Amino acid sequence: MERLTPTEGRVVASLVEKQLTIPQHYPLTLNALVAACNQSTSRDPVTAYAESEVLDATESLRVKRMVRAVLPSHGRSVVRYRHVLDETLGLDAPQLAVLAVLELRGPQTVAELRARTERMAAIDSVDHELDLLAGREDPLVVVVGRRPGQKEVRWASLFAEPGVHDAGGPAWSGGTGGAHGTTVPERPSRSAGWAAPGGEAVLADVADLRHDVDVVRAELGSLREALETLRSELGDLRDSLGG
Repeated sequence: MERLTPTEGRVVASLVEKQLTIPQHYPLTLNALVAACNQSTSRDPVTAYAESEVLDATESLRVKRMVRAVLPSHGRSVVRYRHVLDETLGLDAPQLAVLAVLELRGPQTVAELRARTERMAAIDSVDHELDLLAGREDPLVVVVGRRPGQKEVRWASLFAEPGVHDAGGPAWSGGTGGAHGTTVPERPSRSAGWAAPGGEAVLADVADLRHDVDVVRAELGSLREALETLRSELGDLRDSLGG
C-alpha cells in the first residue's frame, strides 16, 4: 500500500479521532476538519494547514477510497466528510484508535497509547492491537527506538509519511513541514517522557482535559453551522415574501 502524505494522514486520523470521541458532531464539515487537523492539543507536530490543503487532501483520500463526502440533508446546508477505513482496510474501533493516535502524535510507548486511547475505544490489550496492525501483509505500525530516558520501546505509524517529531529515531529526525503545511514549533512535553510512578494516571487526567476542550470546540462549530443554516432559511423566507 502506498503511504499517505503527512497532510492526508493528519486528515484521515482526525476524522477517526472525532468519530470515536464526539460522534454526535460527526461527520465533520470542512471548517471543523481544518480545526481538528490544526488543533493545538493532542497533536505532534502542531500544524497550520490552510483550508485549501485540507480540501485537496480529502479529495485525494476520496480517490483512494479512504474518505467519503456526505451531501447535505436533514436541514444541514454543507458537505461533511467521514472516513471509511473500516471498510477499506478492515480495521475495527480499537485498531482505528491506536493507528489514529500514532498518526496524530507520533511515536509512542504502549503506556502512552493506553492512556491516550482509553476514551476512544474499549481496548483490552494495546499490545495485541499493535501486533495485529504490525502483522498485516502491509504493516501499518512498526517498533522504533526508545526516547532518551525511557525504558519502553516506542511504536510508530507506517500509514503516512512521517511529519516532524522528536529525534528519538532516524525516521523521525529533523526537517520542516514543507509543502504539507506550516509546522508550529513544538512545545516541551513533560508527560511524553515522564516515567514516574502514577504517570499513566496523570496522562489520563490530561487526556480528559484535552477531550473536554475538543468537545467544546466541536460544539461551537456545530452552533456556527446551525446559525449559518438559520440565516440561509431566513433569506429564503424573505425571498418568498417578496423581500
